[in-house]
Amino acid sequence: MTENIHPIFDKLLTRADKENFLNQKSKVLWFTGISGSGKSTIAQGLEKKLFSHGYFNQVLDGDNTRSGINKNLGFSIEDRQENIRRIAELSKLFLDAGVICLNSFVSPTIAIRQVAKNIIGNEHFIEIFVNTPLHICEERDVKGLYAKARAGEIKGFTGIDSPFEAPQKPDLELLTENETIEESIAKVFNFVLPKISLT
Repeated sequence: MTENIHPIFDKLLTRADKENFLNQKSKVLWFTGISGSGKSTIAQGLEKKLFSHGYFNQVLDGDNTRSGINKNLGFSIEDRQENIRRIAELSKLFLDAGVICLNSFVSPTIAIRQVAKNIIGNEHFIEIFVNTPLHICEERDVKGLYAKARAGEIKGFTGIDSPFEAPQKPDLELLTENETIEESIAKVFNFVLPKISLT
């Protein structure tokens, strides 16, 4: 069947054309951390801050994609890898469209995140480790997931009975135990600003 597939990427406007139109450099910011660490909250806050400064961006979040493009996947390591592979391919489309992509996914292993980085491209992939201690994430537990995992109602839950491999050399690490959400958002904004500015 692959002989019947004819990509048209070479006939389209280039990424540079779209970046110039949007007056920004597109990047993929990949927020990783265990459930409840603050990934989504920081990404949402950053979306608003970037937009208010004239940067066009799109948030991709685990719960949103799990209810749509990836709703047929479970939570085995294999399905999690496929989940991230699809997200990375989708992110690459946003990247090529000149859009700054803010991705909020547990993406629990180094290998899974490497899959994403390989698809997106090392020079376009910014890994941000939202480093929050497990006990704080459990205290928050806004979705009640840790309580269910501790009770055995959820199997293979990251941080409880499924491992989380912390990034060894993230581009940016947020130690959220010692800073407010606003401080974390500001830290990411200041870090990425030179990387997304055309001037």
